[in-house]
Amino acid sequence: MEASALVALTLLLGALVILVALAVVRRKEEIREETEQAAEFAAEGSVAKGAAPKKQKQEKQRSRKDKASQHTFSHPLLAASLKGHSGNVTCLDFSSNGKYLASCADDRTVRIWSTKDFLEREHKCLRANVELDHATLVRFSPDSRAFITWLANGDSIRIFKMTKKDDGTLSFKAAAEDFPQKHKAPILNIGIAETGKFIMSASTDTIIHIWDLKGEVLASINTNQITNSYAAISPCGRFVASCGFTPDVKVWEVCFGKGGEFKEVARAFDLKGHSAGVHAFAFSNDSHRMVTVSKDGTWKLWNTDVEYKKQQDPYLLKTVPCASSEGSRVALSPDGRVVAISDGSNVALYNAASGELEEEMHGVHSEEINDLRFDVSGRFVACSGDKAIRVFHNAPGYRAAIRDMQDMLKKAQNEGMKQRLQQQIKEAQSALDTVLAAPVD
Repeated sequence: MEASALVALTLLLGALVILVALAVVRRKEEIREETEQAAEFAAEGSVAKGAAPKKQKQEKQRSRKDKASQHTFSHPLLAASLKGHSGNVTCLDFSSNGKYLASCADDRTVRIWSTKDFLEREHKCLRANVELDHATLVRFSPDSRAFITWLANGDSIRIFKMTKKDDGTLSFKAAAEDFPQKHKAPILNIGIAETGKFIMSASTDTIIHIWDLKGEVLASINTNQITNSYAAISPCGRFVASCGFTPDVKVWEVCFGKGGEFKEVARAFDLKGHSAGVHAFAFSNDSHRMVTVSKDGTWKLWNTDVEYKKQQDPYLLKTVPCASSEGSRVALSPDGRVVAISDGSNVALYNAASGELEEEMHGVHSEEINDLRFDVSGRFVACSGDKAIRVFHNAPGYRAAIRDMQDMLKKAQNEGMKQRLQQQIKEAQSALDTVLAAPVD
């Protein structure tokens, strides 16, 4: 009896010691988080306007809870982890001038990050509030002076204008009216043509709407793919493409007259070759290459620089086995040299020419990756999947550029050309060495 009582007392004391230790550790963590949060709010103070002390206190308490559950990740190629959202990030977009990265989350904000801060210790951002709703998608305008969002509850497009203030920061103003509701199924993607002539929205049924900039529907496309899994506008602004349950990717040209008036949406060409439905696709910056990733366990690289009006079909350049799953995303570097594919919370980087798998990043986010994009310079590839945004150095891009220049050097006959190539190879190698030697964020 005494022995069992002693054992019970020992267990009780042990449990108490563990509880005290956990409480001490938790309090230290809370103090650390409070210090970090105070620094964050001090940095954001110049941007946020009219926030009452009570509201700030509530936001701090909420952020403390969110931070405690944030996913930790490190990798030699990780350039930055952008942390500012208190909700899960759902979409990313780089501005065409290369200066900004936009992100939206279910915390009712859109954040605008400066790309020049990616390699700094602190990553400042400006915040645009989405009133009475939250954005699930965000896309910059061609002039980088506005962005459009898709509203989760409003099921419509809202335009925000960006204005530079005297102190150099940006202010954001929503348009007086949102676009009308037209889609009957959940939205997949939105975009603005680089020409500035039209906006696209696509839903999970088979519908794509083409809008003018004032919110009038110019045309509607039925993709006839049973369901859509992805749709996008080409970087050149001429084409709209979609993929889905069927094993092909369909591409249309949005045609305008010489005076800028809308004429029609005409079928351009198809990408045929996969044996199962296509998860997603991406264009190179000049729209001359496309990459597709499919349920058949492959990605394919296509040459789309064809005269389709003369019945020329795109032709297949490469087929490579890969890991993919429902929701996989694919990105093609602006120069077409690197293919990035997400599979769950993992990212793989391939050399586009050889198909060689060069880099793998596992467990990048705590949840499935929902967006994957290269910046316009091709130096970085960014992804989202939880409250943080991961930005990686595009090391395979540097290697591919060096190999291409070395091949050109072997064929060069002009001495001036040889010297220029040697200098460019030296600079590219130096940049790659700096990337590989950089400390992990």
